[in-house]
Amino acid sequence: MNVSRKLGILVFFAVPAIIGGGITYHIFDGNYVPVLIYETLLLSIAGAYFSK
Repeated sequence: MNVSRKLGILVFFAVPAIIGGGITYHIFDGNYVPVLIYETLLLSIAGAYFSK
């Protein structure tokens, strides 16, 4: 996998991490634990793509 593809995947997962983290924070009334779980799931999915 070349560098440009890896950067594209990073951007593809960075946008949902920022927007989805804020939405998750708001839905759970300012609790960071669900945000941490959401971010961990995104990170593990992105890691699976990088490991290919």
